[in-house]
Amino acid sequence: MNKIGIFFGTDSGTTRLIAKKIARKLGNEIASKPLNINRIAIDDFLNYHAMILGTPTYGEGILPGISSGIEAGSWEEFLPQLAEHDLSTKTIALYGLGDQEKYAPFFVDALYELYLPLKNCGANIIGDWSIDGYDFEASKAVLNDRFVGLAIDHHIQNTLTEPRLDAWLEVISPKLQAHIEQQLN
Repeated sequence: MNKIGIFFGTDSGTTRLIAKKIARKLGNEIASKPLNINRIAIDDFLNYHAMILGTPTYGEGILPGISSGIEAGSWEEFLPQLAEHDLSTKTIALYGLGDQEKYAPFFVDALYELYLPLKNCGANIIGDWSIDGYDFEASKAVLNDRFVGLAIDHHIQNTLTEPRLDAWLEVISPKLQAHIEQQLN
């Protein structure tokens, strides 16, 4: 696929809202329409060379899925399907939503739960993000003093969402587009 795929997993609106903002900022020429991961087949996902994936963190650090009350399923059900696939030709950027006040010991933990299976399948994960400017106790999503993707607390720091998205997209967009061009040639 010659566009950046944008996929999110959620049953509520904020993760979807962020996916739509990302798509709008990148433009229709560069990005595909954002899709909920529970509405696509594994082959549709694998058709993309470059992707942006988003997830909220439910409760005490879990991915969205049937066990968290999403009847149609989500990342929890989709990720195991990737286990047998080689993702070494994929470049993927991640974003995760969380509440650093209410869930300070588990802030954006689901971001790591999304990161790990993709990394284990060989995906090139880009777009790590500084922990500066956040106030949380702990996060599985922090490796080498950086989040494994863009961390968003749209409830507590909603005024920082747009500037963070802009700065993050400025870094990852050229890398994702270059990867697409490389794979198509």
